[in-house]
This record gives sequence, C-alpha cells and structure tokens, in this order.
Amino acid sequence: MNRFTEQKIGDVLEENYMPYAMSVIVSRAIPEIDGFKPSHRKLLYTMYKMGLINGGRSKSANVVGRTMQLNPHGDAAIYETMVRLTTGNNALLHPFVDSKGNFGKQYSRDMAYAASRYTEVKLDPICKEVFGDIDKDAVDMVDNFDATVKEPVLLPVKFPNILVNPNEGIAVGMASKICSFNLKEICETTIALMQDEKADIISTLPAPDFTGGGEILYNEDTMREIYETGRGSFKIRGKYNYDKKNSVIEITEIPYTTTIEVIIDKIIEGIKQGKYKEINDIRDETDLKGLKIAIDVKKSADVEKLMALLYKNTTLQDTFSCNFNVLINGMPEVLGVRGLLLEWIKFRMNCMKRILTFDLKKKQDRLHLLRGLEKILLDIDKAIKIIRETEKDDMVVPSLMKGFGIDEIQAEFVAEIKLRNLNKEYILKNISAIADLEREIEDIQTTLGSDRRIKKLISKELEDIAKKYGKERITRIIPESEGEINVSAEQYIDDYALKLFLTDEGYLKKISLVSLRSGGEQKLKENDRLVQIEDATNKSDLLLFSNQCNVYKMKIYEIPDCKASLMGEYTPNLLSLQDGEKIVSIVPTANYAGFMFFGFADGRTCKVPMQSYVTKTNRKMLTNAYSSHSPLVKALFIPEDTEMAAFGSNDKVMVFNTAMVPEKSTRSAQGVKTFNPGKRGTMIDLKRLEDAGLSDTKGYRARNLPAAGGKLSSEDKSGEQLTLF
Repeated sequence: MNRFTEQKIGDVLEENYMPYAMSVIVSRAIPEIDGFKPSHRKLLYTMYKMGLINGGRSKSANVVGRTMQLNPHGDAAIYETMVRLTTGNNALLHPFVDSKGNFGKQYSRDMAYAASRYTEVKLDPICKEVFGDIDKDAVDMVDNFDATVKEPVLLPVKFPNILVNPNEGIAVGMASKICSFNLKEICETTIALMQDEKADIISTLPAPDFTGGGEILYNEDTMREIYETGRGSFKIRGKYNYDKKNSVIEITEIPYTTTIEVIIDKIIEGIKQGKYKEINDIRDETDLKGLKIAIDVKKSADVEKLMALLYKNTTLQDTFSCNFNVLINGMPEVLGVRGLLLEWIKFRMNCMKRILTFDLKKKQDRLHLLRGLEKILLDIDKAIKIIRETEKDDMVVPSLMKGFGIDEIQAEFVAEIKLRNLNKEYILKNISAIADLEREIEDIQTTLGSDRRIKKLISKELEDIAKKYGKERITRIIPESEGEINVSAEQYIDDYALKLFLTDEGYLKKISLVSLRSGGEQKLKENDRLVQIEDATNKSDLLLFSNQCNVYKMKIYEIPDCKASLMGEYTPNLLSLQDGEKIVSIVPTANYAGFMFFGFADGRTCKVPMQSYVTKTNRKMLTNAYSSHSPLVKALFIPEDTEMAAFGSNDKVMVFNTAMVPEKSTRSAQGVKTFNPGKRGTMIDLKRLEDAGLSDTKGYRARNLPAAGGKLSSEDKSGEQLTLF
C-alpha cells in the first residue's frame, strides 16, 4: 500500500507557504497608513474601550488580558508591544501609553522592564487625536478572530502618525524601517502639501528627529532621495561633553539605532587591542536623570581626536537605513515622505467624509422628527384627543400618522413624548432649532461636495495638534562636512620593532625586541619547529599565504603581543582557515615595495609585484593569491632581484638570478619555466642563495632559462645540513 502522494513543490509552496507569507506581510509586520501594525492597533483600541483615555491607570496585566480578545498571540508578545508604546520606554517621540513603573529603556539592551503585574498604564492625551470620532463611522469595523466583538481596520488618526513615530518590521521577503520626524514639522509639511502637491517639503521638514537626540550628518541630496523614493541612509552620531577639570568625557546622547551596552563593549574591545591608550576607565552612569556614559581619559588626551576615533570605530556614529514600506489598501508599497503624506491626506479626507456623512445623517434624522413635531403644534389638543380615543396601543402610531399626515418615524417620536412635555412651550422650543439644523445640513452638504473645504478642516486640525502637542526638535542637524572623520586608529598605536615567528604546525608569535632580549628559549609544541622568522614593525601590514592559493591580510598591531615562553596565536583560529588550509609563508610589509617570488613543483617560477596585493578597501582575504596550476614549493618575499637556488628531487641544483624571470602583473599568473630537473624530477625547494649552503655555484649556474642545473656535489650535500631550515 502506497502511503505517499507525489506533490509538485510549486503547488506546495503556493498552497501552504504563500498564505503564511501574506499573513505575516498584511497582518503582522508591515505598518499601515495610520502608522500602526495590527498588534499596536488592537492594544490601543482595547484600552480605549476600557475607558482608559480619561480615567485613571489600570494594571498592565489587566490590559494585556483584555487585549487577548482581539490579539490571540499570547500575553508576553502583547506586553512587549505595550512596552514600546509607553512614555517610560522612551522609544517614541509621542508615546501613546502613559505609564507608571519600570518599562526599561529603548537605549539600553540590558535594562529589563518589570512584569505586567507591577506596572500601570492608561492612554496618553494624544490618543484623543487617534480615536477622535471613531464612533462616527470614521473607519471600517470588522469581526475579531472569533467574531465575538468588532475592531477597527484602521484608526482615524488626525495627524500623519506613520511618519511621526518610528516603525520597524521584518516580514517574509520584505521589511520596513521608518524613521521618526518632528510633529510640528510634519503638520506644517502636510498643510503645505494640501495646498500644493509639488511643494518643496525639505524646506519645512529638513530631517528626521529621534527621541535619543544626537546629531544627523546632513547631506541634502541624500535626504531628498529618501524623501522622494523612501530608500536611502543617513548618518547619526551621539553627543558628548568634556569635563576638563576631572578629565571625563560624558556621552549624553547616542544614535537611536544602538544601545549603551553595545557602545561600551566596543570601546572595551578597542582598549584591549591597544587602540585607545588615552582611556583610563569607562562606565555606565545612566540613572533617573537620563543616559550617561563616562570615559576617564588622561590629562594629555586630545579629546577631539579620541572622539573622532570612537565615532569611526564604534556605533557612537551609526547609519540609519530607510525602507518606507507601508501597506496601502492592503498592498505593500515603498513610498517616499511625499508619497506617504499624500496617501495619508487621502486617508484622512475619506475619514472626514465618513464623519461628515454620519453627522449629516444624524441631523437629517433630527430635522425629520422636528418637522413632525411642527405639525403637532398646529393642534396639540387634536393629538391628545387621538391618543386618548385610540382603544389599542398598537393603533396610536397609525392614528397619529392619519390625523396629521406624518410618517411612522415621526408618529413614533410624538407618541413617545411624555405627557408633561405636550405643551406649547416645549414644542416651540424644539422646533425653533429647525432653522439652525437646516443651515448646518446645508453647510455639511456643501463641505462634502468640496475637497478644498475638507482640506481646510484637516489643516485646522493639524494646526491645533501642532500647537497642543508639538515639541522642539531634539536631534540637531549639522553639515556632513563638519562630521567628516579624518583620524586613523594607527595614530594612537605605538610603533616598535619586533620579530614574527611561524611554526610548522601553524602557530604565529609576535615578540617585541625588548621582550625577546629578556626572554628565554622559544616554547614550541612537541614535535613542532620554526619555519620562518621575519623582522617587522607594529604598524606594518602582514600577508599570510596559505596552501589553498589564498592570502590573508591584517595589521600586525591586531595580533596580540607574545612572550617567548608562550606558543602564540593558532593561525586556523586567528584567520578562520578552511579545513586542511595551512599558512605556508608570512610577509610583513610597510609600503608594499618589492616582489613575491613563487616556486612550483613543475619547475615554474613567478615574480609578482607586492603592489598586486594592495586593496582600496579593508579586505581581509584575497583569493587567487598565486597560481594553482602546480603545487606550491616556496613563496618568498624579495625586496629586489637576487640570486636563487632551486633544488630538484633528483639531487640537481640550479642557481639563477630572479632578474631572468619576467615580472607578472596578475597574481594568479603561471609564470615561466625556470628549472628543468629531469624527466621524472620535480622542484622540491627554493632558497635565497645565501641560505642555500652551497660551496661553489659555478657548476649550478644557469645562463638561460629554463635550465637543468648541475648534480649536487657530496660536499654541498653535507653542507646543506648546516643551514637553518
């Protein structure tokens, strides 16, 4: 019996994966034009229905429990959503939840928020502008997940919240990241766009604004691109004060994209690597007054250069990458600031039309009732007589309809009037409102027929909101040129002479000459041996060639100093080498002068300028560092052309000058045939002539290439044992 059914992978993805992906995009991760994700909207609407917009605070646990009627994703997820919306967390420029208790801080990774049973919340006053007129059919209402209660599809926000508060979400195959802007500037810009869709918005909205403050390194072209396309990035950095008396740098504002712990960890890492020798101590002094990172420095420290270095090497200066991806009518779209504001204007105009239509219907219904009441005024006694003489209760309304020529709704209204109100004064007082109602209805109908008048109403709302809730910009704007960092970490690194030791088993030692003079015998792993010793300086570059045609590049100061009594750094761990990969040669260089000279088993040699290994970017590894056509025998650095000795497997030796080998500009070039050790022979070694231990080179010297060299003499065989390697 076959228990398996063959299915096409395309059909499986379409039937199973695609609905999940769309659910995450549409119902979870991407915000809509009101500036909220579903989780935000469900939480705030629950609090609104609980009456927390005017009353006192409620326990967070109570709010979380009630929210589960709309959001069944669990209490932990709901509470985490609430935390970000609170005044205590400091994540939003205009928080929606007024909080009491510990809600952590957006700028701290380790400052945990208290459990929901300890904290209390209510809606912030700005939520009156979020829920205003929601009960006037301003937005569509739909069933919740189990169809027991209704919830709004969107919230009728009276200001462009989509750009006032930051929002970030990762969906399936797409993401969204929206920065925050100043409320006053956004309102002013929106009003300008309602007057002219082509208005220069950068004049009223110069740059984003963040709760953490800091400084935006401003580039107008970059900002215009973000405003028009919704994509792009800008740099933001922290602010500091220098207490000269105590030699303390106090960092009081950091980029919105990072945390104090990340910055401190990165600085401590740099201190351990010797990058910041002017720093004595660093500590987190954040308290109830706000954020503070204190850095104790030496009296002689150049604070501006040190801070420039910290900006360059830590997230104290960071990049905010924008991706203004928003759901518009259920479809994800990437829009610029202009596009988002125009879409919000459309959304708000639709809300206003629905609110006006609701008000119009209410006033028309009221006018209709009063017109019926007006007819009763003609003969109140007749109305009383009709009601009194009607024998059955259900005939009262039809009798009034017949007696006064009014419809059922009007008759029902008259029939429900209390007996004490059936007096002339009451009726006159009510029907005197007819003229006012008629004027109001006419005004609403005129407004509904004029987009210009609706935009005027929205502009008035925006002006009132900006005046009531607007704050001054927190994040400073400075020209990008002022924030340019022209300082190098090497300026703070000591330069000194040292020796590098490479062992056969892949250990690398970096020992200063001072330490070497006072140190004892070199400690090596059992059965290990030294294969290369090189002189260098601490600020030089180091090239490490592997047996898999790769070269790894690093600064020598990045390698920890070592003592002779230690085994040193294990290169597979230091460089993250691949399985079976081994470092076969190291080359320190300060200026990339000279050549790399490669010898291969098939007798070929290749001379490559060191300049071929220079890169414009700080790349850590280069592939195709040399040719892979034949096994590598030796990789040697030569500052200039020199004498070489090639050794064959059949005891043949050839001496030649590297000037005879043409220079190749390509690193992976095969080179030229140089040594011909015989039909079945191979090259097994390549040495500088002074290291070869040869007594007489006349019989081995080549006049032209390739050459076979000469047979190794018995005297040179014994002398070969006296060489270092």
